[in-house]
Amino acid sequence: MRGLVIGLAGIGLSMTYSILNFANFAHGDYITAGAFSGWATTYIIAGGFGSAANIGSLALVGAGGSVFGGALGINAIQTPLAVFAGLVVSGVFTIALALAIDKFIYKPIRGSGGIPLLITSVGVAFALRYVIQFMFDSGTRGTTNTGSLPGIRPNVIDGTVAITAHDVLLIVVAGGLMLGVHILLQRTKLGKAMRAMSDDEALARITGIATERVIRSTWIIGGGLTGVSGFMFVLWKGTLSWNDGWLLLLLIFAAVILGGIGSVYGAIAGGLVIGLTASTAVIWIPSGFARAAAFGVMILVLVVRPQGIFAGRSTA
Repeated sequence: MRGLVIGLAGIGLSMTYSILNFANFAHGDYITAGAFSGWATTYIIAGGFGSAANIGSLALVGAGGSVFGGALGINAIQTPLAVFAGLVVSGVFTIALALAIDKFIYKPIRGSGGIPLLITSVGVAFALRYVIQFMFDSGTRGTTNTGSLPGIRPNVIDGTVAITAHDVLLIVVAGGLMLGVHILLQRTKLGKAMRAMSDDEALARITGIATERVIRSTWIIGGGLTGVSGFMFVLWKGTLSWNDGWLLLLLIFAAVILGGIGSVYGAIAGGLVIGLTASTAVIWIPSGFARAAAFGVMILVLVVRPQGIFAGRSTA
């Protein structure tokens, strides 16, 4: 499950790198912004009928412990409309945020090269992170009611594995979106234009490809996937904090590098490897070293295959 979230978020980062040629360090905070916008919507809809909480507390996702997702009974089974609306809003809001930041911040300096864009994205990341902290406070809040969430515990080898409705929903949403990206890249004119621009931007311009349209589409697709990944990550783990995206960012970078920088399929594969490693490493080592184990696996793979798992396959 963690690998699916990392892989889904990694698609946007990989597309940004391959088509716009810079590593967007604000990507993690796009995840957080999408998560908060989506969960504000979910809280408002779930708590808008018969709840004692006021609209301000709901819009701030229970800042300061003013209202709790568990008390509102939020989960994919009890409040499906609220969850679906939050999922849609998280994607739409992150798209709007990514387009606005590109228009007013990245576009004016796009011709300066990758390094100025990278440094600028670090500034954007800090600005977004602390605006979110200022608006929603720094507390971690529980967002879902997992007590009444249906699930099964099938026997696997020498134990059981818990599978809940949220696990299934994450698999369906992430898998469906990944399949959609594959179809878009391989079967549509826009996908071909994206692949052409990723291979050689100058040649793409000469052949008449509308590069600005491709760039705008990249932010739309990447932003939508990133916002949805943030919302689904919170639905799956059941808690929300102002620095969730920042904590995921290094793992996402590791996944993108492991899979092969610029490869969408590499980001998906790398996300699964990194997520599985970080989650299963705690069987043998203290949980505080789980991230180190994930990066250790990345290093081992890159020693054998320096260009990543999907070396030489940019975007497609």
